[in-house]
Amino acid sequence: METSGSSYSIFSTIFLITDLLIRIGLSTRVIMRRRSYGVSFAWLIVILLFPIFGAFIYLLFGENRISDRRAARIKDSSAHYQHWLETLEGRAPVNWQGYNIECRPLHNLARRLTGLPAMDGNQLELLDTSDTIITSIINDIDQAQSTCHLQFYIWEEGGQVDRVTDALMGAAERGVTCRLLLDDLGSRSFLASPTAKKMQEAGIRIQTALPAGLIKVFRARIDIRNHRKVVIIDGKIAYTGSQNMADPRFFKKGTGVGSWVDVMVRIRGPVVETLAGTFISDWFLETNSDRFEMRSLLEDIDTVRRIADIHSPPLEGDVAVQVVPSGPGFAPDAIHSMLLTTIYAARKQLILTTPYFIPDEALLAALESAAFRGVEVTIIIPAKNDSKLAEYGARARFEKLCEAGVKIYRFQDGFLHSKTITVDGDFAMFGSVNLDMRSFWLNFETTLVIYDRDVCRDIQTIQLRYIASSSRLDIDTFSQRSVFEKFKENAVLLIGPLL
Repeated sequence: METSGSSYSIFSTIFLITDLLIRIGLSTRVIMRRRSYGVSFAWLIVILLFPIFGAFIYLLFGENRISDRRAARIKDSSAHYQHWLETLEGRAPVNWQGYNIECRPLHNLARRLTGLPAMDGNQLELLDTSDTIITSIINDIDQAQSTCHLQFYIWEEGGQVDRVTDALMGAAERGVTCRLLLDDLGSRSFLASPTAKKMQEAGIRIQTALPAGLIKVFRARIDIRNHRKVVIIDGKIAYTGSQNMADPRFFKKGTGVGSWVDVMVRIRGPVVETLAGTFISDWFLETNSDRFEMRSLLEDIDTVRRIADIHSPPLEGDVAVQVVPSGPGFAPDAIHSMLLTTIYAARKQLILTTPYFIPDEALLAALESAAFRGVEVTIIIPAKNDSKLAEYGARARFEKLCEAGVKIYRFQDGFLHSKTITVDGDFAMFGSVNLDMRSFWLNFETTLVIYDRDVCRDIQTIQLRYIASSSRLDIDTFSQRSVFEKFKENAVLLIGPLL
């Protein structure tokens, strides 16, 4: 018995010493990474409060690791990408006279962070229902003559999406090159479906973005996802926004949040080239299927343009637009910096819509500051969320924001999934970015900065319709919630920077 007891004591001691060394080592690593206070503090809580398990979670999700293969491909393509950016200079320059004085500094920031300039001469059409979005995409696919490029986080069969599938198969039969780039986790069920196999047999190229699996867990962080929603037709027409390729009448009906509500924009004009370039850059990072090999810069650019059907579209309107792609390994701070600059630029009115609202301290301070200086700040979020963590993380911030004068509306007519920001009725941000840390630091996203009063006011009209279908948060009633509810909110708030 003494021998058994001694062995147990030695084992326990070794376990405790090992756990202590792991905690000290990983805590030191977190501190030395010099990330934001909130992120560092949240990871320290996870590591220190949960023996062994916390360390395991940090090693899986604590750092923005991308695979060696992707890192090498990004490095190989950087010179070619920069050369392509140089070809955009002076293509469709914006004359900043007559714009809100905050527009040019915002443009300069985005230009410095991503290399992509704003381009004038575009025509934009807002599409604010799923039926109009999908019907418009189908019509353009039916008219396509050379290429159909579609990139989505989620592709789910059923309803209107089946019509998109039929349209793509019809286009492929006509000889149109069709490429689908779909996130491996978001579209996993579709990628393994008989329909996907049938589409491939019809000649449609389907490529997985950021493959995830048990083995890959140890080489790259699996929750880094490609969250972009982009459609490019013939290199002349583009779509982007918040809509996944899913019919809201069938999508996630078991969550109890109602039908998803989204908005997309259809674009013609010079800025289509930058969206086309972003798509094909993502495509070549994932596949060698187009037999593209590195040669000289000029040869490569010409080859990519031919393969990807990238053109320099003519002027189609008078709207200035700037594409801001973001993600690990490419302008990782772009969206966060742009959001802060946008909020601080507001002088009269700021309206934001987002399904997931978990701001960090910097974003929270910017919103409070805007309200304190007299800006009418309005945030519109879903009344019910498909993520309890996101719901509690948002609620933890409500009282402080309302005390500063921010108006919070909770959308009642479904799950509000659109991501829009309008500033003073003068310019807007529009795209796939949620107001949470995942969109800021982990996901590959696409955002448009739209420097146009008419389009901004059209987006604002949609936002006002959302408000009409919302109930304003009554802070007096909300503050009377139970202590247990407040505890859950504050507990989630501790790990909010990781959500």
